[in-house]
Parts: sequence; C-alpha cells; structure tokens
Amino acid sequence: MSTSLRELAPEYIRAIAPYQTGKPISELARETGIAEADIVKLASNENPLGLSPKAKAAIEQALADLARYPDGGGFDLKAKIAQKFNVGLDQIVLGNGSNDVLELVSHAFLTTQDSSVYSQYSFACYPLAVQAAGARHIAVKAVEYGHDLPAMLAAIAPDTKVVWIANPNNPTGTYVRPGDLIEFLEACPPNVIVVLDEAYTEFLPVEKRTDTLAWVKRFPNLIVVRTFSKAYGLAGLRVGFALTSPEVADILNRVRQPFNVNSLAQAAACAALDDVEFLEESRRVNEAGMKQLSEAFVRLGLAFIPSYGNFITFHCGDAAALNQFLLNKGVIVRPIAGYGLKDSLRVSIGLPEENARFIAALEEALGD
Repeated sequence: MSTSLRELAPEYIRAIAPYQTGKPISELARETGIAEADIVKLASNENPLGLSPKAKAAIEQALADLARYPDGGGFDLKAKIAQKFNVGLDQIVLGNGSNDVLELVSHAFLTTQDSSVYSQYSFACYPLAVQAAGARHIAVKAVEYGHDLPAMLAAIAPDTKVVWIANPNNPTGTYVRPGDLIEFLEACPPNVIVVLDEAYTEFLPVEKRTDTLAWVKRFPNLIVVRTFSKAYGLAGLRVGFALTSPEVADILNRVRQPFNVNSLAQAAACAALDDVEFLEESRRVNEAGMKQLSEAFVRLGLAFIPSYGNFITFHCGDAAALNQFLLNKGVIVRPIAGYGLKDSLRVSIGLPEENARFIAALEEALGD
C-alpha cells in the first residue's frame, strides 16, 4: 500500500488550519458582479489614506534598479530605524512583514520539546507559528477580551520558550497598561523569550504611549515587533522589523531568509519613517473614524469592544448572516469566528465616506 504524500509531513504540520485573510475586493467583484469601484473594503486594518507621498516617490525612484538583488542586510533601512528609535544596528531584524518576524522567532526558538504561551483572542499567527514548530500550545483565558498577564505568567511551564503579547491586541483592540507589562517582564523567567507585538502602536493616543523600545536594554529576552503595514500604509510591500538584544537578534538573523525584504519595500520604509505629516494625518483620520463608528454602534444598540487599534470588533448575533448581507451590499468586513468570536465581526476604520457606507448598510440590515 503506497504512502500518501501528505503523510510525509509531520502530523503537527498536517493539523495546521491556514490563516484566513480578508476577502480581496477583486474576489467579491467576481462573486457578486459589483464593480470594484463600488466596493468598500474594511476587513484588513489597512490605512485608508493609502501610502505616504514620500514613500511613493521613493518607490518610483527605486524602480530603475529592480534588476539587482536588494540589499540583503538592509543597511539603509536599519540605519534609519536605528537613528529614529535610538537602537544599535545589531539590535534590528528585518522581516517580510511583521508576520515574517513572528515566524523567525518560532523557527529559531521553538521545537517539538517546547511550549509557548499566548492569550485567548490574540492574533491568529501566534498559534500558527507555534503549530508550525510542533510546540505545545498554552492558551490562557482572556479577561474582558484582553490579556490576563498574571494568568499568563502563572501558565509559563519549565518547557516554555516563548510568550506572545499583542498590544494593542488584534482582533479585540484591547490595551495592556505599561506598568502591567513591566511587572510581567520583571517576573518572567529570563530564559523565556517575550514577544511584544506592537503592530498598532502608532494609533495609541498620546497619553497611552510609552517608550517600550527602551525596555529592550533592560530585558534582553524581550523582542519588540513593529510593522509598516498599518499606520505607514505599506501593507502591499510587506516590511516589518524587530528590536531586541544583540544576542537574540543574531539568532533571528541566522534563520532569516536572504533578501527577505525587497528593494521597493526598503526604499518605501525609509521614506515613510521621515513622513511625520502623513503619520499624524493617519492618526487623525483614525481617531475621527473610531468616533464615527463607535457612536453609530451606540445609536444602533450594538455592543462593541473599545479599541486602541484602527478597527473595532462589535457583537451582532448572527455574524455570518450579517457578514453575507454586507458583502451583498459591497461592504467587506472581517468575520472572526476563527478566533472563537462567532457572534462578532471586526470592521476596520476607513475614510469618513467609507465608514458612512458601512453604517448605512448596517442600518439597513438591522431595519433601522
């Protein structure tokens, strides 16, 4: 009897349920016949302003050199990051999006003999990264849809190698106070890697911001992960980075693929870091959109989770039916049943007119 080729893969790989991305505009257009220009996508936490003008100009300038391989070490981008965030070049790890950095952590530190701790309702890529390494999952029950840090600390086992913390968290938008994070890091065993995923940190209000990057000097086991996909508007180019101790960065760079960040991404990211005006406008649009959607949910009697990201998760009963209704109206939001939130949907903050389009479709669905 011949062996199925599928059986050649380890069982823990065969058990992986692939990550479900937000539905593309083109796919909905094919399915429904709605013109792409008439579709509003509020599913993937993208920047509704697009990309920064400075980044666009840098991309256009870099086009002429695409026959060459990118700088495998990403020197210019690393130098820009080092200057902006006051870290050494040897503390930076570049990734093909921040997801790539998360995979590097798993690849470098987890084996089938290890365990990893993450929170219920946290980013789906954490359990996927753990599963891909064949490590044991320790999922800690959330409190009010957010991280229960004392419980996560208590869940750390002798074989635990990595703990994952998202702040703000996706898909719930919850926020962990800096003081609570410091207490966790102080109590965490120094031989356990702590990944602090800050993909949405640029959207935090001024009073909630703290210099988490300064913590890297104090806690060598800390990895702070950032992305250019959200506030900087470079989701399509896939570029993220990690800041950590030189020792940990050296290990991550050993498993990083050569040329994992392409030339256009490097050029655009360098320019985006300089475009302070675009970043501030992105924050302003997000704050206004958050208010617009929150007020609509209150008016419509829909419960929601107060969010510190660029999205809101709201509770709506039959989420699958509502999602299909919205799709038929040309509005794409994000089902999150895969997170265990089958009665909820997540909606990204869009431009005012995009938010209004979503609200109008929601009102129609609810009969208001």
